[in-house]
Amino acid sequence: MNTYKGIVQKGGEYGRRLGFPTANIPLDDSDVSGIFVATVRVGKETYNAAVYADQRNKVLEAHLLDFDGDLYGKELEIKLLEKIREDKRFESEDEAREMIAADIAAARNHFNRG
Repeated sequence: MNTYKGIVQKGGEYGRRLGFPTANIPLDDSDVSGIFVATVRVGKETYNAAVYADQRNKVLEAHLLDFDGDLYGKELEIKLLEKIREDKRFESEDEAREMIAADIAAARNHFNRG
């Protein structure tokens, strides 16, 4: 699949509000969209992640699994590995929270299989 690089920018903090903070980088003119299993490289460290390719806002939102820290202003390299599902609009924050939790579980399962 594809690899994307960019500097982490401040987003709307919707993921953080739902309990799933993300590191956001601009999405180029690629037509990639949906939710993916990915790896994210920050300097010399690589993390497993669930990533949302948001075509509406032209941004990649990466939730790094088991990471706690500040990535603003850092360069990320995001490598998409496998698509989990297509993009979907949610009726409520609770519905979004449940689906994001399921996406993260799917990403964890992907890495645990390997």
